[in-house]
Formats: sequence, C-alpha cells, structure tokens
Amino acid sequence: MREFLLDPRKTGIIAEFKRRSPSKGPINENADVVDVTQEYVRGGASGLSVLTDERFFGGSIEDMDKARQNSVPILRKDFMIDEYQLLEAKAFGADVILLIAACLTPVEVKRLAVFARSLGLEVLLEIHNEEELGHICEETELVGVNNRDLKTFTVDVERSIRLLGKIPPEKIIIAESGISRVDTIVHLRKSGFHGFLIGENFMKEKNPGLAFQDFAAHLAEAEGR
Repeated sequence: MREFLLDPRKTGIIAEFKRRSPSKGPINENADVVDVTQEYVRGGASGLSVLTDERFFGGSIEDMDKARQNSVPILRKDFMIDEYQLLEAKAFGADVILLIAACLTPVEVKRLAVFARSLGLEVLLEIHNEEELGHICEETELVGVNNRDLKTFTVDVERSIRLLGKIPPEKIIIAESGISRVDTIVHLRKSGFHGFLIGENFMKEKNPGLAFQDFAAHLAEAEGR
C-alpha cells in the first residue's frame, strides 16, 4: 500500500466497499463486491478497503476473498483485536490490516502490529485525537486520521490538518472519513497527506464504481495529471 500511495501517477484514494455503517445504517446493501471493486480499480484506485464486519457493516470475510482478484493492495477493515483475525486476513488475501487506537491499548497495538508484520502484512493504525498519538509504533507504517468522532459520529475534516505535524514524518499518513469533495483532497495532499480513504461518498450512489471514476477524473483535472 505504501508503494501505491506514493506513486504520483495514482489517485492516492483507498476506495472502500461497505454496505452499511453504524452512523448511517443501510447505504447500499445490494451492492456486489466484485463489480464495485473492479470499477474502483479501473478508475484508478490506489487501494481497496473491504469491510468484513457483519454486525455493523454488513460485510464478511468472503467479501475480502472475492475482492482479491484485483491487482491493487487490499485493506481488511474490521475491529481487529486478536491474532487469529490477522491469520484469517492473510489467508483471505489482505495486504494490510487495520488497528483502531480507540479499541486497543498501545501495548496491544504493538503486539498485534509485530505479529502482522511477521505475516508480511502492512499495518494501518487509525487515530482520531491527540491522546492516541502514543499508539504509534515502528510497525505501524501507515497512520490514518479518522475525521469522524467515534463517540458522536460528527465529522471534522480539519482533524487531519491539526494532527499532521504531531505524527512522525516517516509515516505514510492517510485522511479517513468525511471526504466528499475534490478540493478537500487537493488541500490535504498539499498539506502533506499521502492517501485518502473514501467509502460512503461512493457507496451511497446507485453505481459506486461510476461515482468513483467521475470523482477520480475531476481530481486528475484539478491536480493537472
């Protein structure tokens, strides 16, 4: 994922597949993971994020397996708290796993990140406030800043900007949630962000893949690519 996000020829967008969310409920429950992810990749996605949590997001580990036919890195997005889940992610084709600082202690993040790296998996650590900066460790090469408050579900896209200068400069930094405008990405990239995880903005549309392709085309125009 690091390599794909740093490639200046690509969009820098990790396009997400999810059927519903805790904050919005059903989004696109009949979407086909194969069709949507293929269209994402055709449109220039730098990576894919696949929700495998069933209770809150309507996903499954089989969705990960189906998305694996694509040729870009895939993030398994779930509430990862156990080594077994990392083994499962590797077995079903994930390249990257998500660790959420709000769900784990710094010691737990370190333990799981070390194990993930031993399996050849990259680690994306998600933080959403300054207090969680202490969860960052050597093995969490990718750091995502979630613009959505996990308690209130309110979105503040400036959260990423405020935390940027406090994240170690060698990390690959990804802005997550609440991104729906091309100019927001342009602003965040100029500020130093390498990637942008976007899901709901595309999944809420009747044809998520087409919505992504249209967005990517406008982004390329805005950035002169």
